[in-house]
Amino acid sequence: MEMEVLGFSVHEIITIVTVLSMFTILLFTKLRTDLVFLGAMAVIYLTGVLDAGEAFSGFSSTSVIVIGVLFVVVAGMTHTGVLQWIVKHLMGQPNTYTKAVLRLMLPVAALSSFLSNTTVVAMFVDIVKMWSKKLNISPSKLLIPLSYASGMGGICTLIGTPPNLIISGLYANHTGHTMNIMATTIPGLFCLFIGVLSIIALRRLLPDRKAPESAFEATTDYTVELLVPSDNPYIGKTIAESNLNDVHGGHLIELIHYDAVISPVPDDEVLMGGDRLVFTGQVDEILDLKDSHQLVNADHYVFSMKEIDKKRQLQTAFVSFGSPLIGKKINSSDFEKKNNMVLVAVSRQGTRINESPREVVLQPGDTLLLECPRHVDFNKDTLKSQLYFFDSMAVANFSSKTFISVAIMIAMVVLSALNIMPLLQCAFLAAFAMLITRCCSPDQAMKAVNWDILMVFAGSVVLGTAIQKTGLAEQLAFGILDVCGTNPIVVMTAICFVGTFATEFISNTAAGAMFFPIMYETAEELGYEPFPFLIALMISVSSSFATPIGSPTHMLVYGPGGYRFSDFLRIGLLMNLIILAANIIIVNLVYPLTPLAS
Repeated sequence: MEMEVLGFSVHEIITIVTVLSMFTILLFTKLRTDLVFLGAMAVIYLTGVLDAGEAFSGFSSTSVIVIGVLFVVVAGMTHTGVLQWIVKHLMGQPNTYTKAVLRLMLPVAALSSFLSNTTVVAMFVDIVKMWSKKLNISPSKLLIPLSYASGMGGICTLIGTPPNLIISGLYANHTGHTMNIMATTIPGLFCLFIGVLSIIALRRLLPDRKAPESAFEATTDYTVELLVPSDNPYIGKTIAESNLNDVHGGHLIELIHYDAVISPVPDDEVLMGGDRLVFTGQVDEILDLKDSHQLVNADHYVFSMKEIDKKRQLQTAFVSFGSPLIGKKINSSDFEKKNNMVLVAVSRQGTRINESPREVVLQPGDTLLLECPRHVDFNKDTLKSQLYFFDSMAVANFSSKTFISVAIMIAMVVLSALNIMPLLQCAFLAAFAMLITRCCSPDQAMKAVNWDILMVFAGSVVLGTAIQKTGLAEQLAFGILDVCGTNPIVVMTAICFVGTFATEFISNTAAGAMFFPIMYETAEELGYEPFPFLIALMISVSSSFATPIGSPTHMLVYGPGGYRFSDFLRIGLLMNLIILAANIIIVNLVYPLTPLAS
């Protein structure tokens, strides 16, 4: 007989401790998410909670494989200009905020029903920023609706968001019945409709913030250009010997020798008469160099957002959540040297920080103005893990392949929705068609597969299995029934309520996998078919509105919108409750509760 502690078996306690430890690590450390999930899987296996087949079953899970194949299908859509076509034909020039919200949220939701939410939002951020200027609307009024629309659109199909696939896959494993790809469409569309109306009604709760990059428009406010006169005593000495690289109140970002622009400026660069030195930081303190180093004011100012050198450019970037730069000063890292970039200025919540940029301790959402080479791969992994460079997101040109990729996606959905063939087969055929028709190249297809995310999905499935097998799900189900009673709608609401707020802090995929066995067991204990309960769960774990860390799409818009953490709380808490109520109402109308067959 297995030993028990406080009513829990040893394996249940191991599972509880593993799950709690995993989420503590994710919340309070910067360890890679995929490694944390892999570590949790290892603990579950090594302690005997699951055997080898069960502990690594996530890698062979149908839902995880479908997600991996769909990355290739999405790559075909992305590289054929589908987004550009949507923007060109549907966004237009609305004359009111209400029309702007509708023109933005509906196309984004439609795209997110079939494409990766993160991909859609990342490619729309720059578009919305430019669009908001034309409409004379603050970007902060549109970027939160953009992120919300992608999340609400994702729940409208099984392939729109990973939790839907994970939960439907687990349901198929338990019952032998597969869910239709459009199972969540009617409830999802209703919640989207309510969500769009709520955004319009609650628009006063959306912040009206300046665009962060607007703090950089007047470069003369934070940069100084000084000339080296022909009789300067430092001529012939290096920058290091002259102590000119890092000076009091700022640092040297550029040296202009005739028509040659040198940036970053190496320490061994020799100073010559007529050189133009560009410093950034606190202007009043930097001007002391006129006395200490016998420099003079430049006769005209050439450094601006329109860079004079064709080989260099000024680029804005945003410090992402989880970035290793958070809590550090740029001068304490090798970021500038490693990436051939120079930090020019830092703004926070739309206001430039008036001190030496290299001395600023960086926070999530900070906007950086960087001088960098004109041809830089902003999407390489080393840069993407630290900063988001939205201006670098290239959108493919519209062509005949746009129609082909859309036709392939529609065919995949129709074949699956009509149960002509399983979703996994449809996804493989669609991915193959994308490659054959050259909507994406094999190289683009492989780069599109996010192996880190697949590891998280696989780990989520395994943790859900552990919760089920150890009996923890059953115990939690009985505990929920003891607290909430036996009214099925009350119980469904309670679990969805907890799921909605849990996903504000943890991956929605992990939340879906972990709440699945609890919801499934609870429904069966009540004597009802689990299907409606699981549809409600799918919507609830993808309805995170109240924190910027609740969804990768929120993190994408956080910096560009100049938001504060409280901005999401103010409107998001109400949105959570509104969508929760809409979810429970529509699911019970579309899928009436059915008693289990005796």
